[in-house]
Amino acid sequence: MTSETKLLSLEEVSKHDSKTDCWLIISGKVYDITPFLDDHPGGDEVLVLATKKDATEDFEDVGHSQNARNMLTEYYVGDIDINTMPQKGQYKKTASNSGSGSKSGSGSSSNIMVMLVLPILMLVLAYGLYYFAKKDKVID
Repeated sequence: MTSETKLLSLEEVSKHDSKTDCWLIISGKVYDITPFLDDHPGGDEVLVLATKKDATEDFEDVGHSQNARNMLTEYYVGDIDINTMPQKGQYKKTASNSGSGSKSGSGSSSNIMVMLVLPILMLVLAYGLYYFAKKDKVID
């Protein structure tokens, strides 16, 4: 514990963004999770997509077990230099320059809402039309 912790910049960590070399930033720490990619229950693609940014929220949203959290210590590389991390609102621009074509963020959550609510609304409307059309026939 007397050894100095390695401080890494976002630029350096961002170079490790492939299936053969994959580093993640979680809770201010940098992990080389390359050896774990094949064993990850959610697949390797989800981990590769979490590179080049602070993946803490992605990690926490999944609800990982304590065992998964303990496994991170095996892959620890160093700490992220927080001075190299973008401020809130600045990050989206750098992510779009990667050319991945995926639009993540607040837009994707509204798309999910539309995809969930629209079919339900259509079912309710169809049932309402069926109910009232059937009711009119009984009266005739």
